[in-house]
Amino acid sequence: MKWFKRIGMAILFLPFILILGVIVFEIVGMSVNHAATDRQTKKLQADLTEGISDLEIINVNSETGNSSGTGNHVECMSTIIFSTEMNESEIEEAMAAYYDFDNEYCIIRKEENGTFSIYLATTAPFPDNIEGH
Repeated sequence: MKWFKRIGMAILFLPFILILGVIVFEIVGMSVNHAATDRQTKKLQADLTEGISDLEIINVNSETGNSSGTGNHVECMSTIIFSTEMNESEIEEAMAAYYDFDNEYCIIRKEENGTFSIYLATTAPFPDNIEGH
């Protein structure tokens, strides 16, 4: 009779344990994704500093989530606004050792006020995380 009671209790609590497991997995995934975004942004900033001698960083922004609004995927997105005396092609040439510019996931753009922005988006370590929905 004790075995039936134990099995019944296990069956009763199993859904709660599974739900808790999924919630913990999602929270861990979110934490890892945000850490990856921070690491990517710091690397982008360091690569810019190393590749461009007269660099002046104006703004650094990073975001973890779904950039396109469609599908369920998570991306790590980094944007840095900076100024330099170099032109776009010289910046791309200096940064070509670190990044492949494809006009979608890695872009350098000249802004209206004479500054430049570099945008980098990569797939997150946990791409199917709840943040992508």
